[in-house]
Amino acid sequence: MAIVGKKFPSVSIDAMSDMGDDLKINVFEEAVNKNSKVLLFWYPKDFTFVCPTELHAFQAALPEFEQRNTIVIGASCDTNEVHFAWLNTPKDNGGIEGVTYPILADTHRQLSGLLDILDQEVHYDEEGNESFSGSNVSFRATYLIDETGKVFHESVNDMPLGRNVKEYLRLIDAYTHVQKHGEVCPANWEEGKEAMNANRTGVAEYLAAN
Repeated sequence: MAIVGKKFPSVSIDAMSDMGDDLKINVFEEAVNKNSKVLLFWYPKDFTFVCPTELHAFQAALPEFEQRNTIVIGASCDTNEVHFAWLNTPKDNGGIEGVTYPILADTHRQLSGLLDILDQEVHYDEEGNESFSGSNVSFRATYLIDETGKVFHESVNDMPLGRNVKEYLRLIDAYTHVQKHGEVCPANWEEGKEAMNANRTGVAEYLAAN
């Protein structure tokens, strides 16, 4: 279910801070009340393999997101207790010690279910009885949300595929350029490159120069 161009669901979810504080976070309200962009990234499971590489990658880029007035929030379907145990596991032992942004604990699948990002399929037999298959954890979904709570990017990776953090910085730069200048950003646009007007003349001039 695509929600690009729509408001992000306004739902409060349990979360864990790096200091061990139990939190309640509403991603929509984080964006609107703090007048900030939000990057929300989901990963399948704590204490796994690709996941810690991503959490550390987002942590390493945290100053760059902060420069862009963007809040970073992680999320999975693990409990707060498991999150805290992983936050206290050293990096050289597969842990995420040193990660400072909050991590949602969507144990009831309330938000991930609304977003339709769970690895789960429902099957019915001839008598209408339900059965389920899949891991019932989230895929690697990523949402970029603007200051009004509107989603301006979403993507979903399968479990084995780690994300490119730099691409989300590029997308935030591009969207910010659109907000500030009213221009649109062509393929492979990066900060400092030429954008274009969203009309026939604009695209013709851009293509002629590039």
